[in-house]
Parts: sequence; C-alpha cells; structure tokens
Amino acid sequence: MWGWQGRTLGRRAGYCWLRVVSADVDKAGGRLWEGTAAADTHVPRSVPRPRLRGVLDWTSRDVAYRAELTEYVSVPPVTHGTPVLGQDVDLPDSWWSELKSALGMLATVHTDRESVRQNWVDRNFRRFLGIDPVRIRETTTGHADLHWANLTRAPLVLLDWENWGRLPAGYDLGLLHAYALAAPATAARLRREFAHVLDTDAGRTGELVALAQLLQACSRGVHPALAPLIARHTQELTHTPVPTH
Repeated sequence: MWGWQGRTLGRRAGYCWLRVVSADVDKAGGRLWEGTAAADTHVPRSVPRPRLRGVLDWTSRDVAYRAELTEYVSVPPVTHGTPVLGQDVDLPDSWWSELKSALGMLATVHTDRESVRQNWVDRNFRRFLGIDPVRIRETTTGHADLHWANLTRAPLVLLDWENWGRLPAGYDLGLLHAYALAAPATAARLRREFAHVLDTDAGRTGELVALAQLLQACSRGVHPALAPLIARHTQELTHTPVPTH
C-alpha cells in the first residue's frame, strides 16, 4: 500500500506490518522520520497503538530509507484508503470512551516535538479563512493526523504516529470532525462527546487551525467533494466568507 504522495510503502509481513519511508539523503531525519520510534519510546502503552518491533536505516546512492516493523493490527480501520468518512458509522459507546481516554492520556505526554506552529497560522489564516490570525494560547500533545483511516473500529487502535507532537487544544478533534462532515450523525456525535473541548475558546482556536490546513489541502485539489462542506462549516464558525482559490 502506498502512503501519502508515495512517500511510504507498506505491506503485511506475517504477524507484523512493514513500512518503508524514503527521502533524499540531505532531507532524511527529523520529526516525521523519527515519529514512530519516538512515540514507541515516549507515549504510554495505555494509548492503544501498534508496538514497534524494529527499525532499520540504510542509504542507496542519494536516497535514504527507513524500514519500520510494527505489530500487525487485525481490526479494520473505520475507513479504507481515505481519511474522509463518507457515510455515518455505528460505533459503540465503548469506542467513544476509548477515544476520550486515549486522547486524554496522550495529552499528558511531555515532548519538544511541534506538530503545529504559530508561524503557519500567521502566514495562512487570512489566505484560507479570511480572518486575522489567532494566537495559540493553549497547546497539548496530540496525534496531529487524526482521521478515520487512522482509527480502527472497536477495539480502538490509533495508527500512523509519524506526526504526533504539540498542537493547539482542539486541533485533533477539529480535524476528525471535519473529515466527518459528510456523515452528519457521526459528526454530531463527535461534537457531543467532545463538547468539553470543542466548545471552549481554546478548542475553537485549534479547530480553526485544523480547518485552515484542510482548506489549504483542498486548494491543491485534495478532497474535492469535502471542500464545500469544510468551507460552509468554517464560515459558520467565523461568520466570514472563505476566500476562493
């Protein structure tokens, strides 16, 4: 299976999952390169995720590679091949409780990894939201790529840890909610379950950052069917028309 923009390649290998990432030699390393290994070391096991079994690095000419072997997760993700939830899904109460617990435990992890930066907000809010940049005043540790293909059905497992780190409170949940806008009952359930985050000033800030980043992706042709739903939801929050690109 190819990952985002062909950056990674993965397949099942017996009782494990083998994932290979590649980059130009001078661009290898750093936050995304080390994310899976860093999560295995620093994130507690009470946050359900695949265990890392081994890492191997090598180079070939001007390309660097990293192979990661993690345990194979047999529980299917909520969606396959897309982060977008195209229709409502019936997830048990226990699943929602597990998600609350996992995100709550993850929020307690101390890390210097930054997944979302204030300078991105400063550069892009007017362009994609049509409003002045907000100041990120409350951060937490989060997954940073929380979508429906990175969450399994019950029992819950969180997949793909390359981008985790510090981010605005509400960012993860705002992202997950946006990816569910085509499934209104599930989106409404998420907002009810996490109203204690999303209905706060800090949570709204994080949600706006997530929406701005999604609108940037939509401007590049990603998720064309979801784009108008994201734009409409953003305008409901900001009371400002979303700029067209």
